[in-house]
This record gives sequence, C-alpha cells and structure tokens, in this order.
Amino acid sequence: MARHAALRLDLPERGRTCPFESPLHSKPCPIQGEPTTMSQLFSPYTLGELTLANRIVIAPMCQYSAEDGRATDWHVIHLGHLALSGAGLLFLEATAVEPEGRISPFDLGLWSDETEAALARALAAVRAHSDMPIGIQLGHAGRKASVAQPWAGGGQLGLDQGGWQTVAPSAVAFEGHARAPHALTTDEIARLVESFALAARRSARLGLDAIELHGAHGYLLHQFLSPLSNRREDTYGGSLENRMRFPLAVFDAVKAVVPSSLPVGIRVSGTDWVEGGWDIEQTLVFASALQARGCSFIDVSGGGLSAAQKIPLGPSYQVPMARAVKQATGLPTIAVGLITEADQAEAIIGTGDADFVALARGMLYDPRWPWHAAAHLGATVKPPLQYLRSQPRQYKSLFG
Repeated sequence: MARHAALRLDLPERGRTCPFESPLHSKPCPIQGEPTTMSQLFSPYTLGELTLANRIVIAPMCQYSAEDGRATDWHVIHLGHLALSGAGLLFLEATAVEPEGRISPFDLGLWSDETEAALARALAAVRAHSDMPIGIQLGHAGRKASVAQPWAGGGQLGLDQGGWQTVAPSAVAFEGHARAPHALTTDEIARLVESFALAARRSARLGLDAIELHGAHGYLLHQFLSPLSNRREDTYGGSLENRMRFPLAVFDAVKAVVPSSLPVGIRVSGTDWVEGGWDIEQTLVFASALQARGCSFIDVSGGGLSAAQKIPLGPSYQVPMARAVKQATGLPTIAVGLITEADQAEAIIGTGDADFVALARGMLYDPRWPWHAAAHLGATVKPPLQYLRSQPRQYKSLFG
C-alpha cells in the first residue's frame, strides 16, 4: 500500500492531492471537499472490444454440481449472486472439453448440444438481471481426472465407481492415484486440439465475453509443459519448445475458430514450486510465444502439479510472477494468490504489478467484496436496482 504523505498544517493548493489520504485512494479531501486521485482498482480497462468496469475478476471455481456435464439450477443460483457482486468480469468454472477431461463426474462440460443448451439456459437467467461480462475457462484435467467431489474425499475413482481411464502426456500417475494414465498418441493429441476448438466455437455461440484456457494447476496443458509430468521423447516432449507444442497448438486452434474480437487468454502456473520442474523462466518463454500469437491476457497462478511442491504462502505470494510476465511481454496480466484486502488489491494495480486481481474463495466468503472495496477506496459500483436502498448512509456515492 502506498505510504501516506506527511501531515501538513498549511492548506493544499487547489487541485493537489489531499495530504491526508493515500494517493491510491479516491476519497473526498476533508479540507478541499474535492476528490483525490481515482482508485486504480475501480478504473475501467479494455481488452480488445471488451470494456470492463473495474479490475476485479472472479476467478473460475469448480462447483462439482453438474449432471453429465450439464449446468443445473445450482449454477443459476451460484453465478446469479456472483453476477450481482460489482466485479468487472466473472469466469465460469473449469469447463471440460470432453467427458474424460472432467476432474470429477460432476464437472461442467461443453462438448455436446446438450451441455451447450443447459449452459445457455443458466446464462440466460443470469443475464436477465446482470450485464456483468462472463467468460469461460476451457480445460482438460488429464491425469488429475476421474476423482470424487472434494466433500466425498477427492480420491481417484475406480472404474467400478464411475471413474474412467485418464490420459496424460506420459504414463506417470499423479501422486496418490493407483491407476496410471494412458500416454496420449500423436493422433489423440490432434483430436484433443480439435475438442478445444469445438468447445471454443460453442463458447462463442453462447455469447461468452472471453475464453481462458486452463494451463495451470497440474491439468493437461500444464502436464505437457512441466518436465516432471512430460517424459515424452517425441516432438511433444524433451525440450521446452517441444513441451510447449501442444498448449500452443490448442491456443492457435481456439483463436482460429472464434471472432477476432473475442479475447482469448490462458491461466498458467508460473512455477511448480518444485526443483527441476516448470519455473518462471520457462513461463516467460511460453508467455512470449503466446504474445506472438495474439494472446489477450495471462492469468498467473502456481503449483498444482506435484505433491512435492513447497509453496511460500503469504499475502500476494504469487503477484511477483504476474509482474514478471507483464514486464517481459507487456501482456495484460491477472494476479492471484491470497489477495483479500482492498488496499492490497489497490496497490497491486496502482503500482503496475498486474492489470487485474482475481479472487476465488474470498469471493465465496464475501460475495459483496467489490462493494466493500469500493466503499473503502471511495469508488463506485453498479448494484441491481432492487438493492439501491441498501447503500449505507456513510457512503453516499457508493452506488453512483
């Protein structure tokens, strides 16, 4: 957070920032009665033709509540209340591009007319009462697929328990999984590229505002990138160039089938947090390759590939990786990682560490987090008309 200016007894000149407030805040000066510098967290941002009202993103959060990949009433309730939060952009949970790509049997999917129709119904209900842009995260769980819901233990499901044979770049099991994945053939890799492209076409047809490919947290695209999980000896393994080949092919295929105005980005794990694994230096090479292909944004997370990971948890612990990607490529970046406080988020945006902050569990705990952050920072949010009368007396400009 920016340091407060030194206390002064002389009155500030007209138009100068109030000496009693952080320059990152947008609050009325108690001396002048005029606004200070606008909050950067609540400043608009344009991705291509998509303009976002502020820099707060609701990160994808798996709900494990779909039926054969189809969105249900739970998704209407869940997405509906998040769409009233005042955030700039809402991402749907990780959405599988084929049934075998689901993390659990209850994951959301977009691989058929039936899954597309079910998601269309849920989106129609949400959009009837919110104009918040909605994006989708397309992914494939690879060797981390075929597990139970978290509240049912989360372990690998047997083939007689509703589970299935998983796939991966190499036949290397994820820690704790008794059944090893099938190593994908080159023909199967080509088919998966097409599965991502078909899901992207459906996403565009649904009118979704952005597509994020899931290349993080130990799922299939990340599995190809990391030398810990990719032991291949063909053109998809070995060198960094080869390990990037499949994820870049997926990105190219998705970009080729959606309108040029539709932002397409990717979520990456900036590091495996394991010695000898994927790291920030390789991430920067990958990010540069994506930039050359017209990537719209990069969402920088970390870990998820190996149980041997050693993560230095703490507020904003992954923000330095987003900053590194932004500085190296100039691409718009999304920062994540224990971002919980308004001042903390304001500082991340205000200092240029990232262009957006994404919240996940924190948004579930406090679905009005953007309202509270705006009140703290002296900014405004757009509530539904039905909630206008909830504006607290002390924040007379919160709802504009």
